Amino acid sequence: MLTFHLVTLFPEFYTSPLGCGLMARACANGTLAFSFHNPRDYSCDRHHHVDDSPYGGGPGMVMQLPSLVRCLRALPKPGRMLLLSPAGRPFRQDLACELAREEDLTLICPRYEGVDGRLADIFDVEAVSLTDAVLNSGDSAALAVIESVARLTEGFMGKLSSGIEESFAGGLLEYPQYTRPADFEGLQVPEVLQNGDHQKIAQWRRRMSLSATRKVRPDLLHAASLSLKDQEMLRQEEAAGHFPRIGKNLSFCLMHSPVRIEGKKEGVSSLTNLDIHDIGRISASYGLGPFYVVSPLDDQLRLLERLLAHWLTGDCAIRHADRARALSCVRSCHSLDEAVNKVTQTSGLRPFVVASSARWPHKGGQEPMTVFELRKVLCERPVLFCLGTAQGLSDSVLARCDGLIRPLRFLSYNHLSVRSAAAIYADRLLGDFD
Repeated sequence: MLTFHLVTLFPEFYTSPLGCGLMARACANGTLAFSFHNPRDYSCDRHHHVDDSPYGGGPGMVMQLPSLVRCLRALPKPGRMLLLSPAGRPFRQDLACELAREEDLTLICPRYEGVDGRLADIFDVEAVSLTDAVLNSGDSAALAVIESVARLTEGFMGKLSSGIEESFAGGLLEYPQYTRPADFEGLQVPEVLQNGDHQKIAQWRRRMSLSATRKVRPDLLHAASLSLKDQEMLRQEEAAGHFPRIGKNLSFCLMHSPVRIEGKKEGVSSLTNLDIHDIGRISASYGLGPFYVVSPLDDQLRLLERLLAHWLTGDCAIRHADRARALSCVRSCHSLDEAVNKVTQTSGLRPFVVASSARWPHKGGQEPMTVFELRKVLCERPVLFCLGTAQGLSDSVLARCDGLIRPLRFLSYNHLSVRSAAAIYADRLLGDFD
């Protein structure tokens, strides 16, 4: 039997949720048990205070240690102690499965602004966060933990597989479910579910699960175990255009002018064959928009056109089709303004111009954007991502940008090649699936 020990200031909060449905049945048949422990009952203050204002100032109140510690020490068999806190480890299905194997679990449910941080120095407490959203208390989060863990305990549900074959259990979202009638207001249940072929039904469900995860929660696919058949299904869905791709909104712009060449001097750098090839391949691999190469020198742009013609025409284009595909996205420009105008003409929207610079913090400059913030922009409009050659982009280019993105590896050594930086930024923005 699994026993939950709820440490809460409001035990009455749980009366209705734990007194109905499967939860009430589990309590009645001995599958689960609950005990409630109110820190206010352990307060030595005549007003039974359990909170006080925070050291260092700030809004709200903080739960005090004396009554809470006495309450926890009074538990004869607390088992694993979980503190519901937004600063904790994300609560996911793998943790729910772990907890379902325990005999005792103590859930500490804070109110106010949280609990005195020294609690973790006194007890072996595991902080757990249910969501990135701010909740009013730990009690509502505790209820979700209870339900998630309880349904994985033997005897709670009719079949344990009912709890296992659910969303997130295999690292993927669940496939859609249907029941009678087969036709409702002209909406049909998929025919494959009605033909009795269990192998085809299993394949359909797996495809739908993969597809739903790819569309709604592609981040889950990074940790999911994918078989060769799974990967092929995803490739087929991708080729059929079933998934939105935001990568097409992103274009790299490799600036050869104006760039820093000596100290604070501005100048022009020469094109590099490796940069053109590698950033072209990055653009093709991540499904990006055109890759713009900027130089004010006509002879440099003519050199670029000869390079492209070599790979994009004749026998070379046939024998090296992958390289030709990568370089087909390259566009030459005399200036940043020309690149901006080309993106605007193609997409119908002026691009958000962002730059990366290893020189950070930049005196007098704007606060850098995070990859997460830039990704949100990318979902809404085209982005022209400027990368510098030589010793980096000039101050005049940085001043013109709509935003600067936080440098890579800014806590230590920070001297990557421009093509390496392009690959890392593309992957951080898009990952394997966008």
